[in-house]
Amino acid sequence: MMPVQITIRDMPNSHALEDHIRKKAMKLNQFCQRINRCRIVIHVPQKHKHQGKLFSIHIDLTVPGKELVVNRKLDQDIYVAIRDAFHALQRQLENYARKIRGDVKSHELTSRGQIKKLLPEEGYGFITAVDGGEHYFSMSNVSYPQFSQLGIGDYVEFISIPEKDGLHAHHVTLSK
Repeated sequence: MMPVQITIRDMPNSHALEDHIRKKAMKLNQFCQRINRCRIVIHVPQKHKHQGKLFSIHIDLTVPGKELVVNRKLDQDIYVAIRDAFHALQRQLENYARKIRGDVKSHELTSRGQIKKLLPEEGYGFITAVDGGEHYFSMSNVSYPQFSQLGIGDYVEFISIPEKDGLHAHHVTLSK
């Protein structure tokens, strides 16, 4: 069970409010089990005569290797301010958990090569990569310029995809 520290300033303390905050804090365990500490500060930064009381919420959540902070979620309704602050923290915590699990999308590395053979009538060609591998590509795999504007000897960048019949080049673009 993670320790939750609640500080309420510039307003009377209420057990119902503290219970509500503790329930919100405990719900964060659904998104990450490795939470070390949660500190919550609620206060009224300024007392506006025309706008009424604005409640400010500051949440500091400590997880292994990172500190997640939500600061200054203001609203006239304290429960709305708490909801918005915990929602923002939940998004940060979900992103942190995805990175820890390795679920973050990784982009394929682009390869470089030179066009060695073009068959414009058939709509395909071959690229010899810097590492020496030969890659097949078709006109549908060319991103920029158009297939008809490519020539033998042009240097290109592409994403290499191993297929059952050999290496294929996807997203072929002319190198600058």
